[in-house]
Amino acid sequence: MLLKYFYDKSLAHASYMVGCQRSGEAIIIDPSRSIEQYLDAADAEGLKIVGSAETHIHADFVSGSRELADQCGAKLYLSDEGPADWKYQFVDHHPSQLLKDGDRFYVGKIRLEVMHTPGHTPESISFVLTDEGGGANVPMGIFTGDFVFVGSIGRPDLLETAAGVVGSAELGARQLYHSMRQFRELPDHLQVWPAHGAGSACGKGLGAIPSSTVGYEKLFNPALQFDDEQTFVDYILADQPETPFYFAVMKRVNKVGPALLHNLATVKEIQPSELPKRTKEQLVIDTVASADFGKSHVPGTLNVPSSALVQWAGFFVDYQQPMVLITDADTLTDNLRGLRSIGIDNVAGYFSAPSVLASGLRTESYPTANPTELQGKIERNEVLLADVRASTEFQAGHIAGAEHRFLGRLLRELKSLPRSKPVVVQCQGGGRSAIAASVLQRAGYDVINMKGGYNAWVASSLPICVEESCEIGTFAI
Repeated sequence: MLLKYFYDKSLAHASYMVGCQRSGEAIIIDPSRSIEQYLDAADAEGLKIVGSAETHIHADFVSGSRELADQCGAKLYLSDEGPADWKYQFVDHHPSQLLKDGDRFYVGKIRLEVMHTPGHTPESISFVLTDEGGGANVPMGIFTGDFVFVGSIGRPDLLETAAGVVGSAELGARQLYHSMRQFRELPDHLQVWPAHGAGSACGKGLGAIPSSTVGYEKLFNPALQFDDEQTFVDYILADQPETPFYFAVMKRVNKVGPALLHNLATVKEIQPSELPKRTKEQLVIDTVASADFGKSHVPGTLNVPSSALVQWAGFFVDYQQPMVLITDADTLTDNLRGLRSIGIDNVAGYFSAPSVLASGLRTESYPTANPTELQGKIERNEVLLADVRASTEFQAGHIAGAEHRFLGRLLRELKSLPRSKPVVVQCQGGGRSAIAASVLQRAGYDVINMKGGYNAWVASSLPICVEESCEIGTFAI
């Protein structure tokens, strides 16, 4: 048996190739849309990809199952659990097998048994692997998808917070409790292969270690320690990460079936003379480094650096409208791959970053200032301080007088942000606040980016406020 691990750091997404050398066949578990990595690995191992299996309808990335079916003729193994609203709708177009609890299927001599583990989503399933070709008659491990992670468990609130299904969060939490109890009955020796690692928004407190065992998770995973259902529900629904808006789009895309990449239009270069017109008609994202953007940029453009594009673009892009990039030609392919991994297929073209620089259109800038330079203005209420970090970061400690304005919601909530005074934007280290500065300046705000963010403020020994002390109006250092 061959087991190969693939990891996309930008999405904190893990996928797997399971191969049977005896039969020369392989299957991909929870594939990403960029399937070249699987094709290359299979070719290197002398295997043919014959199947693609998904643990659930993913919400945070576009699945590659349809691409594998199209390019390899891979058979699709997809969940048939859950209500009618969460059934795959493209299965009739490809060879497929719909799966329910207790079903089995094979890749050569490798057996995969289906275990229905609802909670994260109603249709979620896990795959228990037994290597019969190696003479085993007991399982080796379990592909848990977004059910059990290393050190955590999948969040049950996405249907409510992303898709707007009212009441589904508590129902999912109760389903997840019973799935968790079922998981605890598995043998300790089973390896655990999850679909995400640290940084994913599909759970809280995910570990950075790629795999674990059932026994280890039973001992140390906080979410597996509960014997009372209501206590578990209260725990799992508290302090979850902010839900990216595009998760609802991804659910729909992966349920209906994503467009095949070869059917997407070619993204062509646009001449800089078109840029002023485009910024008025379309969202234009400049992928240059934030420090360079702050010094000079084209008015009306939004700055999301290439390194942060996958993480943040989904919060700002209208999936129903075309958008345009400013990027280097040599990074265009990677940027498009990243955008398409979260379903942003409607890229109407790109401007070459060197051409834009040479055009003289980068006529706007925004100021930055360090904490000591800003402290007096903040304390005298001469500026509005917007903390764009996640809510858990804000609650752990923040600058006195700061308003929490999560970066992902900023564009949608501009109407609630006063324009009567300059806005100082601040995050943990300055990266997210730079993106926020571009959002606000594009909307006409007078904006200042705090250099070094909260880390620099604390390092300067300036007063901070924590949740408990804020309630009584005191400060902590």
